[in-house]
Amino acid sequence: MLTMPVRQLGESERRAVERLLDLDPYAGAQVAERVAARGLAWWRAEARILGYGTRRNLESICWLGGNLTPVLASGHAVTAFAEQLSGEDRLCSSIVGRADAVLGLWEHLGAHWGPARDVRPNQPLLATDAEPPVVPDPHVRRVRAGEVDMLFPAAVAMYTEEVGASPLAEDGGRGYRRRVTDLVRAGRAYARFVDGRVVFKAELAVVTRRTAQVQGVWVAPEWRGRGIATAAMAAVVRDALARVAPTVSLYVNDFNQPARRVYERCGFRAVGTLATVLF
Repeated sequence: MLTMPVRQLGESERRAVERLLDLDPYAGAQVAERVAARGLAWWRAEARILGYGTRRNLESICWLGGNLTPVLASGHAVTAFAEQLSGEDRLCSSIVGRADAVLGLWEHLGAHWGPARDVRPNQPLLATDAEPPVVPDPHVRRVRAGEVDMLFPAAVAMYTEEVGASPLAEDGGRGYRRRVTDLVRAGRAYARFVDGRVVFKAELAVVTRRTAQVQGVWVAPEWRGRGIATAAMAAVVRDALARVAPTVSLYVNDFNQPARRVYERCGFRAVGTLATVLF
């Protein structure tokens, strides 16, 4: 079977894109949020969406913005997307999505876009639609607008630890601070404060009508090993299910066994495997 040509999608194909995103509501959550907010016009979305398949039968899509994210990309679609992208300079900071598609893209694009700073090939994708079977921490709450200054150092520490690079490097952290502030204003940032310091934090970094995706989970180093994370996450999940979306999802590095135990205790189940290539 020959691969079909890839084309850039426009607003006229929004319904087809939304139907496709509904078929993979967890791995495609970030793309779904942005399509819902800004549509498919690249000058509004600040990204392109590439499509694979006929106009009557769209099979796969690929979001190309700050991240490169394939959604429902078959082997043929991966090949076609890679052929299209190999002739372009890399502008994205990562490739993230279902592991088979991400690793397939990287196999084709590595020679053109490499080297990668890190490749994380096995990141369990987890979800839950039920209240956690543990008692939530009553001290975990949504962060208030006047508490951004207290939250920001913890957010920087989490990002640096997780990604391996500081969010302050490029613009002194202005863009990252705007992102943190926006999450707080939207009621999507949670924390536990002790003596004016953040000892636990998490955010609903992506919200769609199908799921609220948790990212940025962090416990202050001196509080690790005390068993606060499970009850803290239970508080986040409980509030998100009651107030934001019908499911809560997240993905985690396979080697992070303490975090995986926390999520299991909170009732999360595996719904797939993601991979991330970081530049």
